[in-house]
Formats: sequence, structure tokens, C-alpha cells
Amino acid sequence: MAGVCDGRVVIVTGAGAGLGRAYALGLAAEGARVVVNDLGVGRQGEQGANAGAADKVVAEIRAAGGQAVSNTADVTDWDASRGIVQCALENFGELHAVVNNAGFVRDRMFVSCSPEEFDSVLRVHLRGHFCTTRHAVDYWRAQQKAGKTVDARVINTTSGAGLQGSIGQSAYSTAKAGIATLTLVQAAELARYGITANALAPNARTRMTETVFAAEMNRTENGFDVYAPENTAPLVAWLVSADSAEISGQVFELKGGRLHLSQGWTDSPAEDRGARWSASELGPVVRRLVAKRAPAKPVYGT
Repeated sequence: MAGVCDGRVVIVTGAGAGLGRAYALGLAAEGARVVVNDLGVGRQGEQGANAGAADKVVAEIRAAGGQAVSNTADVTDWDASRGIVQCALENFGELHAVVNNAGFVRDRMFVSCSPEEFDSVLRVHLRGHFCTTRHAVDYWRAQQKAGKTVDARVINTTSGAGLQGSIGQSAYSTAKAGIATLTLVQAAELARYGITANALAPNARTRMTETVFAAEMNRTENGFDVYAPENTAPLVAWLVSADSAEISGQVFELKGGRLHLSQGWTDSPAEDRGARWSASELGPVVRRLVAKRAPAKPVYGT
């Protein structure tokens, strides 16, 4: 039986464990040839804490009859991340999708977060999404300009923390919010080249969630493992597939079997004075607008 990703070549970053591993295995099971990228760091970016993780996932894929190669390049390094794209081209002769999943956390309350911790989290998430994708887009643009048909995918990873905030995760939330907006810009700008861009906000058990939200992350419903990383893999496979070509600029939230799209920022009811407001007038106006608007989802941890 043919898989939905037959013939597709996909890079998955941060694919040595958790969601990334589930994506790589799921994509391979659907017929994709996969570049399994993982630097082998720990939950907080500790060097060598998960060494050999990419090779282990590749071995699993090959044992199941799939095709995959490992790559240990740093997604935040401009030159090294170019090598991830080259790895796909050298081994499989093509590239159709990049699944940006690599990241780590340095959980701190805002008053305790150091500049170094803040910068390191933004670097791995935001810059990591930028570097690998930019090199892939350069390849796809060259293909399109050479007269070839491009049917490519960028799949980013945001988070509920980025969409609504999360106490103790100011750096992570900021990075993930940036990724959601980056996705919207990519979708608008890259459509002309045959490239779609979408983002995932998964609710899953990973190294970044299993400690902070341990009780919730192990919850089951009628025997169904609600937070298993494998629950998100079919959505990734479909987004990589040719069937998703008309879907772009969306943020998908998936929890167990419940799938919905994030509405994002949108305008609320307005009041127009037709002239400049005075400061003394604005209090009642703002309170009326807050009362009229749809309530926001609460910040995690409140």
C-alpha cells in the first residue's frame, strides 16, 4: 500500500527523540526518505547528553524497511545548516520539505532569566528555524527559476506557550510566538515559488513537557494515550504530502485526537471618536472594548 509521502524527501530537525523522532518514523512509514537531524544535546541544550540519537532513529527506520540518513549539524550555524540541505540532495537527489522541530528550554521566571539563557533559547528556536529553511528555500527558488515545478513544504513548530504565554517560560514563549508570525510571513512571501508554510502547536509528551507537566502528560482517556508524540505524526505526514498543496499560513493545534486551527490575532469591536482622544476619556472606552472582545485563552500556569 502506497504511503501519502511516497517519493518525498524530508529534513526533520531535532529528530533524535520525542516529537521529532515520531515525525521521522511516521514520515518514513508513509514512504518519505528522511534526513534525521539531531545535534545530540539534552533538554536544556547540554552538549553530548543524547549523543548518537540521530543514528538510532535511522537504524529504526531502516529496520522497518524505510530510507533515512543521519545528520548532526547545528541548525543555528549558518554554514552547518546549509550542510543539512546538501545532505538531503547528496543522498536522495531532491528535497521537498523541512520540518523544523529542534529546540530546548531554559525554564525561568522572568525575574530570574539571564540574558545568556534568553539568547540561547531564542537562538535555537528562532535562528534554528531561519537557517535551515533559508538554505532550503534558496534551493527551491533556484529550481523554480530553472523552470522546474516546485511543490515544497515548510513546517514549523510553535507552541501554546507562544500563542498564549506560559509562566516560567518567557524566553521559550517569545521564541515560539516569533515562529508563529514567521510562518505567516513565509506563507505570504514564498507562495510564488510553490512553497507552503504552516506551523504546529503540538500538545505532546516530550523532554520539554514531561517534567513540568508530568501528571497531565501521562493522562489517558479510555486507554488512549492523549499526549503520545505519535499522535502528531500523521498531521506532519499529511502536511508534507502533495495533497496539502493548497493549505498555507495555518497554525495547527492538536491534542490527542482533537485538531483545530488557531485563529491568531484578529480585530475586536472598535469605538471611533472621529478625532484625537484625550487621555482622560480613554479609561471607560478601553474598559468597554475589553468587555466586548472575545476572551483570550489564559496564560499557562495561571
